[in-house]
Amino acid sequence: MPSKQKEFTSLLELQKAIPDEQSAVDHFTAIRWKNGEFCPDCGHDHLYHFGDKRTHKCAQCHLKFSIKVGTIFEDSKLPLRTWMLAVWFISSHKKGIASTQLAKDLGVTQKTAWFMMHRLRHAARTRSFNRLLKGDVEADETFVGGSDMNRLTRHRGMKKKAVVIGLLERNGELRAHQIERPGLVGKEVLKHVQVGSRLMTDEYTPYRTVGRFFVHETVNHRSEEYARGPVHVNTLEGYWSQLKRQIYGIHHWVSRKHLDRYVSENVWRYNRRSLTEAFRFNELLAITDGRLKYAELIA
Repeated sequence: MPSKQKEFTSLLELQKAIPDEQSAVDHFTAIRWKNGEFCPDCGHDHLYHFGDKRTHKCAQCHLKFSIKVGTIFEDSKLPLRTWMLAVWFISSHKKGIASTQLAKDLGVTQKTAWFMMHRLRHAARTRSFNRLLKGDVEADETFVGGSDMNRLTRHRGMKKKAVVIGLLERNGELRAHQIERPGLVGKEVLKHVQVGSRLMTDEYTPYRTVGRFFVHETVNHRSEEYARGPVHVNTLEGYWSQLKRQIYGIHHWVSRKHLDRYVSENVWRYNRRSLTEAFRFNELLAITDGRLKYAELIA
């Protein structure tokens, strides 16, 4: 059976608690098999364990595997302890970390660091929306992309910005993701917000169109109205600033193809902002199941 998870409150304590590769394997094993050991291929719970403390064999399908099989760490040549440092950086830095900086910190190439970060973003993705947002919900959209003033004159207006919608349950969960065009915001509200909830938006027409399904209250930004008592979308406006500081300040530019991964990473941290760094670290390790191959990433 897996050993107990180790406790720590800082990067220095993490390095002391996990000083070598075997302790990293033991810590990850304790997290992944918290509810009991299982085969990553058939799910059987009767396993044989080898003397190297890293190899296991399923009694049913006879698969030999390490604890990394079936996770984002599978087939990686990097030590699990190195991966854990990357997990700490992405889970504790409010605006994330650039692949160039991670490459320097870990002593790997920028290409390797870039792939590592995308694997971790894959782990931090929103798995499913198993409930509707309710109560007081803010809805707003933002545009991500370079400014026309920074482009050559002949290229201005040719490349549209990406649209990201945000839905925030007051004192609850934030959801944000890229949509094809601004006019789809109403459809996203209906998909994620419980009918009858108190919906707060600006006066963009698609919000008003679906507003009849909710207790809909708006603020008029064109008239410089940004709050009317509790009616506002200022929480989301503040979040957009944080997201863009990550995109433009840390990464400088992200492609539309990968934008959702960066948004998911930021949303994952935002929804866990009140937790300790150690808790976020262990929680991200706990959801690292599911491989992301390089060929799939760049396809």
